[in-house]
Amino acid sequence: MTNDSTSTRAPGMVKSTPGFVSRIRTYFLTGLVVAGPVAVTLWLVWWFVTWVDGLVRPLFPMAYRPETYLPVQIPGLGLIIAFVALTLLGFLTANLIGRRLVAFGESILSHMPVVRPIYRTAKQIFQTLFSKSESSFRRVALIEFPSPGMWSLVFLTQSPTEEIAGRLPATEHVSAFMPCTPNPTTGFFFYVPKREVIELDITVEQAMTVIMSAGIVQPGSEPHTQTQLAALAHTARVAQAAPKETEKPEPTAAK
Repeated sequence: MTNDSTSTRAPGMVKSTPGFVSRIRTYFLTGLVVAGPVAVTLWLVWWFVTWVDGLVRPLFPMAYRPETYLPVQIPGLGLIIAFVALTLLGFLTANLIGRRLVAFGESILSHMPVVRPIYRTAKQIFQTLFSKSESSFRRVALIEFPSPGMWSLVFLTQSPTEEIAGRLPATEHVSAFMPCTPNPTTGFFFYVPKREVIELDITVEQAMTVIMSAGIVQPGSEPHTQTQLAALAHTARVAQAAPKETEKPEPTAAK
């Protein structure tokens, strides 16, 4: 009887016990899911901090740099200086004297043939991106592009001016910017009839994630990440507990 019960129980145990390679793969994937996003985020933050430091530090003489008196270089000092300088500039521009100085500087730039269009374009872009009006990229939509049956994500801004609208067909148009994958800083800009636009109920950040990931990450799929991570962790715990169950001695019958 003992041999029969052992023979019927052993195949089930072997089937439910993951192998060593399977357990290592599960542990590795679990660690990758946890550490991967953290590593990418830290790398991007470090790159941005060092990039700002490289721009700001050369503006200060060596006598005023902390590394002149300290044995190590302090990262992020340039970012702090840039933040303080921009905040101070905004504070000074908000008062009467600051506005007059800005107007005087803009009047000088407006009389420079080459600098004038560059400055005006850059100013309008920054005002559009950082304003809270409808002219910034705050609406996401779908348009049928580049051919019938193919749809692309676009960001809608504002309607064209009267000069441009007068040259377009007699229907309401909107301005659309279609970023490219995986670099959303480049793309196509065009005017499209409003009736051909399908607006979406997603944020600009979600649309950017879809574009930069080439559709790998879709809107609404973020909550599943924690579920997948929990499933991997559960599989790892099961794989770790399985050898202990096989090594557990069988109870001996009382004499």
